[in-house]
Amino acid sequence: MACCLLQLTGLVFGGVGMVGTLAATAMPQWRVSAYVEGNIVVFESIWEGLWMDCISQLGLRLQCKFYDSVLALPPPLEAFRALMCVAVGLSVLSFLTAIAGVKYTQRGKEGAQGISVFILAAGVAFLLSGALVLIPVSWTGGSIVRDFYDPEVPVPLKRELGAALYVGWGSSALLLAAGAMYCHCWCR
Repeated sequence: MACCLLQLTGLVFGGVGMVGTLAATAMPQWRVSAYVEGNIVVFESIWEGLWMDCISQLGLRLQCKFYDSVLALPPPLEAFRALMCVAVGLSVLSFLTAIAGVKYTQRGKEGAQGISVFILAAGVAFLLSGALVLIPVSWTGGSIVRDFYDPEVPVPLKRELGAALYVGWGSSALLLAAGAMYCHCWCR
């Protein structure tokens, strides 16, 4: 009974983490413009994401532009795109595997070996997808903080942590928790 409850909790955590991973990948708010040095009146906000840049003027008009060329992107951005896309695909696959594991666990106890394979596969896939989300999000957050405190970086180029990074960190935590729950159920 306790393992069943743990599996359902892991399924909810994994589902929310999967949706959050998809949202963090699509959101353009990875890096947002910083307001430093007493700059109170700001007419535009700049958002930089994995797929596009956006400019909001006076909070009324939002204009977004997709990146022109994949080949012109910096190598870290290309790697972050790839990692996040793999993480989205893997989180969807792990969620479907978890559904199958929970379904067969609810159906009966006679196929314990087959059930444990689904549960273990879902747990490992959730752990891996959580790690894949954590890498680009934390790397980007670290580079933003490093550049913010670097005196060599001009003030207009300084950025702050965007909402997509926080969504990514939360999603990664939920995916890792779901993976830990499923691996714990498999060990029991």
